[in-house]
Amino acid sequence: MKAIRRLTRKQHSAEEKIQIVLDGLRGEDSIAELCRRQGIATSLYYSWSKEFLEAGKKRLAGDVARQATAPEVKELRAEAAALKEAVADLTLENRLLKKA
Repeated sequence: MKAIRRLTRKQHSAEEKIQIVLDGLRGEDSIAELCRRQGIATSLYYSWSKEFLEAGKKRLAGDVARQATAPEVKELRAEAAALKEAVADLTLENRLLKKA
């Protein structure tokens, strides 16, 4: 039964999480009512809220480090592979020139 619940559980996007947290911070409805309406546990709301506020605090403190997105990682890996190939070619050419 738990496996079925996990598979059918709604996955919230980052934008949805932010919107839910912002709705809670506005205070128009109680957190309990907001969570019922969104179908989430209040503990989940509070963990999202804590993460949201911590990220904001870090950003305001000047910490701009962030996780790379999947496309950025792919692009960086491709660039690294191209650079390694260029280094290998230059190393081989250098060795051939030294022998000549």
